[in-house]
Amino acid sequence: MVFLCKKVTRYFLYFCALNLEDHPMHFISQELEDYIEQHSENEPELLAKLNKETYQKILLPRMLSGHFQGRVLSMLSKLIRPVNILEIGTYTGYAALCLCEGMQENGQLHTIDIKEELMDFQRKYFDASPWGNQIFQHLGEAVDIIPGLDVKFDLVFIDADKENYLNYWELIVPKMNKGGIILSDNVLWSGKILEPVHPNDVSTKVLLEYNLLLKNDPRVETVLLPIRDGLTVSRVL
Repeated sequence: MVFLCKKVTRYFLYFCALNLEDHPMHFISQELEDYIEQHSENEPELLAKLNKETYQKILLPRMLSGHFQGRVLSMLSKLIRPVNILEIGTYTGYAALCLCEGMQENGQLHTIDIKEELMDFQRKYFDASPWGNQIFQHLGEAVDIIPGLDVKFDLVFIDADKENYLNYWELIVPKMNKGGIILSDNVLWSGKILEPVHPNDVSTKVLLEYNLLLKNDPRVETVLLPIRDGLTVSRVL
């Protein structure tokens, strides 16, 4: 009973933190955002259905990548043509399916999340896609799971708890193929990276350190894109 209470408390605090902090900042007007979506590739039918059901049934639907960012992820994957993809932070599986769009025929995507209650939802949409047999779900802490993955990756998408971004980075870089791409989401953190940091705001402190690391890490070259809440593209040298 004590273990269950601790687990429930942990999830409650996790979701509260997301609800308070994870609101993508708007760099341009809503009208321009609408124009951008209208003049980008259409959202595939399966993803539109996933998007709608997420908003109808799942807590904190704003965590979904959504139409525009999803098309960005899809385009990047199609340019990279990865064999092996790693995603840290699955949520309802929208981004995973976008990344699969550029995956080679013999490829596979490994996706990690801590929320057991979402696994069946994810699997329903994974199996409805052309890549159901190529998507592998991992339940648990990514810092524990990544070391056990005996795979070299061509594309990685980090979109999970910000407190562990530095840990994820150090675990991932050695597992990358040369020329591989690491995508890091929410690196502008609703503009908090430009504001005075509250002493208890661990996420912002970590992201400030993380953004500096990616800029100065000699193992990669990096560009930070102002897409939604900030998306960093890092190429492994």
